[in-house]
Amino acid sequence: MAARRYPWYVRLVLAAQRRKYGRELGPALLWGRLPGSLLALTLLYRSLDRGTSPIVPGLRALLQVRVSQINGCAFCVDLNSAAALEREVTHERLAALADFEHSPLFGEREKAALAYAEAMTDTRRGVDEPLFDRLRQVFSDAEIIELTALLAFQNLSSKFNSALGVPAPGLCTRPVVEEDP
Repeated sequence: MAARRYPWYVRLVLAAQRRKYGRELGPALLWGRLPGSLLALTLLYRSLDRGTSPIVPGLRALLQVRVSQINGCAFCVDLNSAAALEREVTHERLAALADFEHSPLFGEREKAALAYAEAMTDTRRGVDEPLFDRLRQVFSDAEIIELTALLAFQNLSSKFNSALGVPAPGLCTRPVVEEDP
């Protein structure tokens, strides 16, 4: 579908992507075929990825990369790795992400959030009471709700892109590809 055929608000999203990335991104072009959904998803993501979030930007990016790795979304791993690097996450931490529990590069708060991300993403595993207790030790109830919303969004996004085979856009300067442990 040509960009001129999209509703005005989809064209605004696409224009913002051209300014930031130098091109329109595949998922926006696909979601643009469902214009109301693209608008709703954009607003939802902006509400979660805001400066006043109680979850620091680097941790938000790490969580999004980890969920994307588990779901096999090359697009999301690339985009979110680039965002993580912009948010002062090191290449070393990105490379160690799949083995975060055993890495000294992650603190207890990050490890609890990443364990929660893995449990939410792998529905066969699920979130059990010990994991939730671990979360409660380092996050408030409001922060847990925010974490859950971000992880649910990233699962939706990465599963959508993975199912449709959206390729990595090449935004990350150094590939960060980790397999699910």
